[in-house]
Amino acid sequence: MTVSNNGLRFDTVQIATGPRIHWAEQGDPDGEALVFLHGWPDSWFTFSRVLALLPRRLRALAIDQRGFGDSDRPTSGYTIPDLAADVTAFLDALAIERATLIGHSYGSFVARHVAYSEPARVGGLILIGTGFTAASPVVRDLPAALKNFPDPVPLEFAREFQASTAYRPLPPEFFERIVAESMKLPARLWPLMIDHLMEYEDTDRLGEITAPTLLLWGDKDALFSRADQDRFVAAVPHARLKVYEETGHCPNWERPERVAADIEAFIDR
Repeated sequence: MTVSNNGLRFDTVQIATGPRIHWAEQGDPDGEALVFLHGWPDSWFTFSRVLALLPRRLRALAIDQRGFGDSDRPTSGYTIPDLAADVTAFLDALAIERATLIGHSYGSFVARHVAYSEPARVGGLILIGTGFTAASPVVRDLPAALKNFPDPVPLEFAREFQASTAYRPLPPEFFERIVAESMKLPARLWPLMIDHLMEYEDTDRLGEITAPTLLLWGDKDALFSRADQDRFVAAVPHARLKVYEETGHCPNWERPERVAADIEAFIDR
């Protein structure tokens, strides 16, 4: 384990599903566990502005999912159910019985799969920038854009995609790190993971989610609509929606103070 200047702890662990998973952690090791699941093509760093604002009584763990960031990049295992199995295996490896899962975008689909497939392991569910289904117009256009994708990934493509997901201005240093983290995802996995997301359909299982659920959504989200949020809340028994005005697809980048406060309030409830 290494410790950064701001108190974040970094480590890796071999999980039962195969890969070594890298994660960042802060807070009380005996505190209530929060597991953060990033979007595509991100890493743990997508939550860094939020982590800095969370109370240290909570145990916050932000993982690099397989293929992303500094975790292993095996040849297979990239479907949403595969990634969800990794989350459960990660909890097992760290002897965490139950956790609140916090998923952004792509990671929200992973988090909700864990919530209905392993309900005993999920004490709460926070979904940031999720959709009712993954098949929004923007996501449906991605496979064509990624067809015959070059290796290495064009830096400008990564930069333009990431910029398109935010509505509010971001600190330049933070945004450049977001782009750099994106470039860690191998070129072969950029289209593959979107293909797996597009083939994933779980709307018939959302009613099985028993954990208290909070949706955080920006009203300028270019990927998923307000109608998506309303349909999700109607489908999930204990779900509610919080709307951030003048905010895009990434409230965790754009409104970290509000996201951290809403996470803390959710846990305290």
